[in-house]
Amino acid sequence: MKSVKTRKSPRRNRRVFGRLLLLIIAAIFLVFAGRFAYIAATGHIAGVDLTKRSQKKYKADSVIRAQRGTIYDSLGNVLAQDINAYSVYAVLSHDYVGPNKKPLYVTDKKKTAKVLSRYLPLSEEKIYKQLTPANRSVYQVEFGSAGQNLSLSIKRKIEKEHLTGIYFNESPTRLYPNGTFASHVIGIAQSPKDEDGADQSLVGVMGIEKYFNKQLAGQDGYKNFARDSYGYTINQKKNKVKAAKNGQDIYLTLDSRLQSYMETLLTSVNKKYKPKSMNAVLMNAKTGEILAASQRPTFNASTKKGIGKIWRDTLVEDGYEPGSVLKIATLAAAIDSGNYNPNQYYQSGSIEVGDKKISDWQTSGWGMIPLSQAFARSSNVGMVKLEQAMGPKVWKDYIQKFGFLKPTGIQLPGETEGTLQYVRPLDQATTSFGQGINVNVMQMLQMTSAIANDGTMIKPQILSGINQDHQVKPIKAGKPIKVSTAKSVLQNMEDVVYQDYGTGQVYQIPDYKVAVKTGTAQITDPDGGYLTGASNYIFSVSGIAPADDPKYILYVTMKQPQNMTDSAESILAQVFNPMMKRALEYTKKAEKDTQQQVTVPSVIGQSTDEAQKKLTDLGLQTASVGSGNLVVQQLPKANSVILPKQRVILMTNGAMTMPDVTGWSKNDLLKLAQLTGVEIDIKGSGYAYHQSLAVNGLLDGVKKIKVQLK
Repeated sequence: MKSVKTRKSPRRNRRVFGRLLLLIIAAIFLVFAGRFAYIAATGHIAGVDLTKRSQKKYKADSVIRAQRGTIYDSLGNVLAQDINAYSVYAVLSHDYVGPNKKPLYVTDKKKTAKVLSRYLPLSEEKIYKQLTPANRSVYQVEFGSAGQNLSLSIKRKIEKEHLTGIYFNESPTRLYPNGTFASHVIGIAQSPKDEDGADQSLVGVMGIEKYFNKQLAGQDGYKNFARDSYGYTINQKKNKVKAAKNGQDIYLTLDSRLQSYMETLLTSVNKKYKPKSMNAVLMNAKTGEILAASQRPTFNASTKKGIGKIWRDTLVEDGYEPGSVLKIATLAAAIDSGNYNPNQYYQSGSIEVGDKKISDWQTSGWGMIPLSQAFARSSNVGMVKLEQAMGPKVWKDYIQKFGFLKPTGIQLPGETEGTLQYVRPLDQATTSFGQGINVNVMQMLQMTSAIANDGTMIKPQILSGINQDHQVKPIKAGKPIKVSTAKSVLQNMEDVVYQDYGTGQVYQIPDYKVAVKTGTAQITDPDGGYLTGASNYIFSVSGIAPADDPKYILYVTMKQPQNMTDSAESILAQVFNPMMKRALEYTKKAEKDTQQQVTVPSVIGQSTDEAQKKLTDLGLQTASVGSGNLVVQQLPKANSVILPKQRVILMTNGAMTMPDVTGWSKNDLLKLAQLTGVEIDIKGSGYAYHQSLAVNGLLDGVKKIKVQLK
């Protein structure tokens, strides 16, 4: 019996093992079945969406980038435009080879360094050092900011050197051709990175670029297409394509001639006297157009040098106490409300308000003087007398009528509305000379415009138009004072300049009558009260010219000059006087040109020779489009009024041919496009020097012509 049990035991063990193996296989099968069921139901595995993965493999999307709109000044000069920029890099790894083990890395580092030093702002030694890093396992190297934002012409020049191992990355960027030029006003656009580190479309992050980002950006298009397992495009009929919609062009009110001059003046004063900040804005008194505007510190929009010093546009984003320039509003309010008697005398020097003493800038005063001299002498005591005569309610009403405590609405981001400290009688008194109230630069210009426009306030504007619609119409911001009040205040502003007791005699400009108000504002101390010291002020001047027919308002501020070797007035005059004079001279020239304007005659139906002679006899230039000898169209049209030496384009019968556009202005090229119906892609600013279609080339069938200006 014992031996029988022994023989049966292996058989029983095999049976048990078989059952156990079957159970294990069944369990594994159930796990896989459950897993497959889960995948089939959810379409996910390990957090990966299989449907999307499959679509990614067999479908592809590509973005068609929209071209960002160009920003122009009022004369049609380019201030900001899209270009492709290039960055250069060098591959050092010996693993990077081509067919037959041909080296695709840098093989001659000394030669490469020598050649690159001709095109990059780096010395041969620095480039060679970059090409020979201590870590020999480095795959590739770049050259910092010196190797970035390279133009197409520089890229091509480097490529012609045939340097092994030198390559380029292409990316969209924004060109600001004028460098330091209303930089905070125009702003900048940058390319943010996506999740993969690739550049996305440009986005405005400051100034006009930010405010009008939606209009400038346009809308990207896309292309959807299917592909096979090898990556080849298939079934092209089902491909979906949506064209990109390019951004709109923005035209500003800035005048490049005046803006460039302002930048030069500010740079000179800033370098010599080292103020902590400066602002300057020139505005057309009648229309509110900002013709020139800048600040210090600033930055070079082309190189971004200095951008870290200050990001804010201080012309709209900074609030500050304006000081005595606000006395323009105080005097206007007192006159307008019937609380001003110019013949009333008062004791100058100081006045008690509550338990505090308010002093004139000349603390001893000028004795008993009439109120008619208070403004020109910039007497704080005189202004307090006017505020007390009006009462706090009337004065506050005028503060609001003049547009303070709310944004002007100028087309720039981040405009501050300002604040008013107006609880105690002392607060109410100090606002009369610009203390205890915070304003921005544009609010001050808007307030002053009421004096220049017979009591009607004009809103400051920086936008001339979008696309081709760019003609500025004045926008009234209210009528805070009567005509007679405005004229009286303007006369008081003249007294500041031309009376022997005026504080602004330094602002006289030969051959022109000027009206100004000077200002010296205290600066709040973070620890309480106000800062002390000869230079711890915001010095300012606001002026109108010509005083007998106001055309311009110029406002200049300067904060805490660190090298105050001259008086504040004489420092500010180094900006104010030449800037205002330059603007007035442009006006004089424009008026002279207006007197010489020419009315364009109709030459349609005349022979080309006859038409050209008729127009040149009137002092006009001509250009012909076409091979015929009879004029069939003309631009400008008959009876248009233009200036001498402007170009009239004539279209003749016969085949349309391309004229030589060398020396043509942008406006001439736009007329050519309008006349022929051919799109002209204009790059650069200035005058034409290169055209993609040869002279006398046929225009029939041509869709686009590229013209470069410089």
